[in-house]
Amino acid sequence: MTLPQTVSPTTTAPVLAVENLTTSFLVDGQWKSVVRDMSFSVKPAETVAIVGESGSGKSVTSLSIMRLLPPAMSRVTGRVLLDGRDLLALPENEMRKVRGADVAMIFQEPMTSLNPLFTIGDQISEALLCHTHMSVAEARLETIRLLDKVRIPSAASRFDDYPHQLSGGMRQRVMIAMALALKPKLLIADEPTTALDVTIQGQILDLIKLLQEEEGTSVLFITHDMGVVAEIADRTVVMYRGEQVEMGTTKDIFRHGQHPYTRALLGAVPVLGSLRAFERPVRFPFVDPVTGVAGETTEVGDTVQSHAVPVLQVKDLVKRFDIHTGLFGRLTGRVHAVENVSFDLMAGETLSLVGESGCGKSTTGRALLRLIEPDSGSVMVEGRDILSLPKHDMRILRKSVQMIFQDPFASLNPRMTVGAAIAEPYLEHKMGTAAQAKEVVADLLTKVGLTADMAKRYPHEFSGGQRQRICIARALALAPKVIVADESVSALDVSVKAQVVNLMLDLQQSLGLAFLFISHDMAVVERVSHRVAVMYLGEIVEIGPRASVFGNPAHPYTRKLMAAVPVPDPDRRRIRASVDNDELKSPIRSINHMMPPRTYTEVAQGHFVLNS
Repeated sequence: MTLPQTVSPTTTAPVLAVENLTTSFLVDGQWKSVVRDMSFSVKPAETVAIVGESGSGKSVTSLSIMRLLPPAMSRVTGRVLLDGRDLLALPENEMRKVRGADVAMIFQEPMTSLNPLFTIGDQISEALLCHTHMSVAEARLETIRLLDKVRIPSAASRFDDYPHQLSGGMRQRVMIAMALALKPKLLIADEPTTALDVTIQGQILDLIKLLQEEEGTSVLFITHDMGVVAEIADRTVVMYRGEQVEMGTTKDIFRHGQHPYTRALLGAVPVLGSLRAFERPVRFPFVDPVTGVAGETTEVGDTVQSHAVPVLQVKDLVKRFDIHTGLFGRLTGRVHAVENVSFDLMAGETLSLVGESGCGKSTTGRALLRLIEPDSGSVMVEGRDILSLPKHDMRILRKSVQMIFQDPFASLNPRMTVGAAIAEPYLEHKMGTAAQAKEVVADLLTKVGLTADMAKRYPHEFSGGQRQRICIARALALAPKVIVADESVSALDVSVKAQVVNLMLDLQQSLGLAFLFISHDMAVVERVSHRVAVMYLGEIVEIGPRASVFGNPAHPYTRKLMAAVPVPDPDRRRIRASVDNDELKSPIRSINHMMPPRTYTEVAQGHFVLNS
């Protein structure tokens, strides 16, 4: 579906004009500038994207515009003109009138922006009651209209819902409704889709495009995802280490990017469908941010031992969670999180489990290690069924299967040095002395691209990508045969993601590791996988070789996932993906629900699809 072009003549005065914006923070008694001399404008009904990696200063720029930084610890200079009025010169009571009414902001994580103690309806109504002369009844009707506008089903019945009762995608829609309540001239969206599944991300991007078309709102969109930039932005500003290094139309930036860092960002973007000529996993081409020069795309050597016994065999795995309601906690239903999941994993192979949040992929990964206890099925490792082992034997067998979690900072003890954190499992399992552990730590840090002297540092002294490397080193400390990587790169910037994925592929080749790679990022999955399994409502609906699944997706849900992936092509900017607005269906069933027998059809060699 193609949208009409918004008219923004070059003679039109900008809604927002930022001139020589510099932001400094007070650090150890000295002012340290983190954003320097930013200058750009946003015209009526135009979308301008600020793009850059974590630490580039893009979010600080948006907070500076809104004057949301703590005044005692920050200093903002330059000019921020909204319809010709300098926001930096306004007294605070005047600035409060501007926020929400003239400029609104959508933040990355809606759950931290919404008050868990108030209903979503009350929180949207609050803006209307504070800034207008509406009555409570009028504000309620307008709130329901807004909820309906952002495509929340049964809007009137959701008014009294609390934030925790909504999915991530629905919470982000509530934030958009709140931001649009007073018809602001400018909407600032700070990484609004980063934490969302690919289909929900597609819905949110379509929604912002549609609302912009209807309301004529200007949008300042902040992101590190170049695929999203291509889909939504008229013009793009590239930031690197606090400075604006390039600015132009999005088409020019993508086709003729001049700055090395711009070319590095573009070079690290995985493009779905670009790897059909390769049979095995493919390394990201490393792009130097200083020179912009990209290395060659190289295929990983074949490490799969297809003739051997699988290192991991999962058969008919089931996990359900009881739902208790009422005063006496009566059992009223069950969440069918994992239903009869079966697959084999060979040495040196990567099998990717993909699907949206709630499909059961992370529950499957945790159930394999008995971090949550499965209800039935079998998980065979080294010829032994993990699910039938007593606790002592299970601890021993855990050496063979390790896990890397999504959030590396939450996985590391902030009070322990990284050297102690890596050595802990090695010493706990009595695999050697303290002196030997020190040598192992030094070797592992080197293996993951860090240096041995970093063992003395604490987690907060590392970047997100470095922390994830430390978690990989810790997982390797026990010399496992299988590593379950649960969304291990989903929160990382594109170039850091490329480095970590390349590291995992190199380690797989040198150590013969088997990876169960859990992700919702289809473009990364295409790059790292030997085989792919697609999960929906707790079941594997399609499984097969990567080339076969991506080249000929047979299940409707697989096709839906692939259609929602942002395409880094600016020519598609005015095209809405028309992604289905349906949320993932509920896996909650009645107590006596019996799952019907399931059969699969082999559509190609080793490529199976669930019969509907």
